[in-house]
Amino acid sequence: MPTEDKVPPVGTSHADRIDDDGGKAAKWKIVGPGLVVAATGVGAADMVATLVAGSRYGYALLWAVIVGVILKIILVEGAGRFTLATGKTIFEGWKSLGKWTTWYFGPYIIIWGFVYGATAMSSAAMPLAAMFPAVDLKVFAVAMGLAGFAMVWFGRYSFFEKITAVLVGIMFVTVVGLAIIAVPNIPEMFKGLIPMIPSGGVVYTLALAGGVGGTITLAAYGYWLREKGWYTPKWMKVMRIDNSMAYVLTGIFVIAMLIVGAEVVRAAGVSLSAGDAGLLDLTTVLNEKYGDVVGTGFLIGFWAASFSSIIGVWNGVSLMFADFWGNIRGKESGHPDTRVGGKYFKFYVIWLTFPPMVLFLLDQPIGLILAYGVLGSLFMPFLAITLLGLLNGKRIPKVWANKLHTNILLAITAALFISLGVQQLYKAVSPLWGG
Repeated sequence: MPTEDKVPPVGTSHADRIDDDGGKAAKWKIVGPGLVVAATGVGAADMVATLVAGSRYGYALLWAVIVGVILKIILVEGAGRFTLATGKTIFEGWKSLGKWTTWYFGPYIIIWGFVYGATAMSSAAMPLAAMFPAVDLKVFAVAMGLAGFAMVWFGRYSFFEKITAVLVGIMFVTVVGLAIIAVPNIPEMFKGLIPMIPSGGVVYTLALAGGVGGTITLAAYGYWLREKGWYTPKWMKVMRIDNSMAYVLTGIFVIAMLIVGAEVVRAAGVSLSAGDAGLLDLTTVLNEKYGDVVGTGFLIGFWAASFSSIIGVWNGVSLMFADFWGNIRGKESGHPDTRVGGKYFKFYVIWLTFPPMVLFLLDQPIGLILAYGVLGSLFMPFLAITLLGLLNGKRIPKVWANKLHTNILLAITAALFISLGVQQLYKAVSPLWGG
């Protein structure tokens, strides 16, 4: 039976690999890559968007959160299914669709990493700076980057997974606990299950349906499956349980944020700031309404959500880059240079950590915020559309190919993310037009 960190040797064909997950122990090991990808995807920006939606529309968009969970389960399951069914990485799959995918993904992952590195470190620093105002935010931002760097540089996947599970526990206890304290209006929540878009709520509906956990990190799922030791079709059922349970937990987390927005922010009559600063506004409200203990507890949950995104991206997206660059250099996926600790992996960990620190010298980098929003919106349509190509036809064994309903859901997901992408692009360029 494969154990954590065990992977097939380079050069072994997928058909020849021996795997036996028939033992009962394997089926209980369902806390794995799914939890990692879901935790990595839920960051401060998602929390603020959900809080604002709850404060403006109450529970009216609860149904959109549930739709978002379902669509992400479909998307991540597709990425995992391709990897398990074919033995190929997602980048190998993209490469089979044509050179355009490489030309799209290569520049994207370099630019995205530079922008995201600064954004993620600043996000994780904000709650710490709020708890310890005597220390400059930039100091905490650098510290968070260095901490993530050290954990990923020196740690194996099993260690990284355990740390993520602890952070998820902190997120869950603090945010769900806060939602319970806020006393949700159960009858109104049931009404929110009826699909409807309130006046002026189109943007928030799209954001909630499309923003439940993840952008580029969704595609890292297959790499984490490999690191876990799940790499053949016999792990398909375990993978699906892992993915579904992780996004159910994510859904509960996001619903809890919606409750806080509806019951706390709305009642206080405050307007949250854009971006991560909105969570600091909420902390002020919590301190006034429930006391410093609750407010500080929320800041700890805010930090856990942000820091889990740092270590998740530092690990998962570095694996994606290493596989991409290894393929460009003519090395097979799974070559030691492309794995955790390999030289291509280490290069990208450095790229995520140190060059972005230059951006801390900028004061309120509005252009950076807009750039990150646009970059995030440009990946999800790419993933959804390419999965439609990879999960149909000759690129995947027929038994694991998409069924009609899966194709329909993937097509809906692609359309949703294209809409979100257009919205983000318009938001970025409209000031240039005077809009």
